[in-house]
Amino acid sequence: MDIYVGSIPFKWSESVLKELFEPFGEVVSVKIVINKMTRQNKGFGFVEMMVEDEGKKAIKALDGKEFEGRKIIVNKSEKNNAGSLVKKKKTGIFQPNTKSKIDDKKTWKPFRGNNWRDKK
Repeated sequence: MDIYVGSIPFKWSESVLKELFEPFGEVVSVKIVINKMTRQNKGFGFVEMMVEDEGKKAIKALDGKEFEGRKIIVNKSEKNNAGSLVKKKKTGIFQPNTKSKIDDKKTWKPFRGNNWRDKK
């Protein structure tokens, strides 16, 4: 099971994150995302647990717990098309200066016809 862990303390290492999850079961891998310029962690990472039920227990026990003044966010993560782990997000199209009720033809009209999508 892939788990997203956010709002972690900036001085945490992957070994600290692994130790946090080990009481719940076998940890397959741990990845903390690092800022390439500063070499400091970006405050989030991913943990892969061997057994899904153990991952669910870890999520339930750790989500919202405070460490070093920060409440960590722990939830199930999904893989994107490239195989990278990502936190689930809502997506949509933002179209400013429009009425609240829009029919489909008017919404998609700017995207049809002579534009980049239709060129080969």
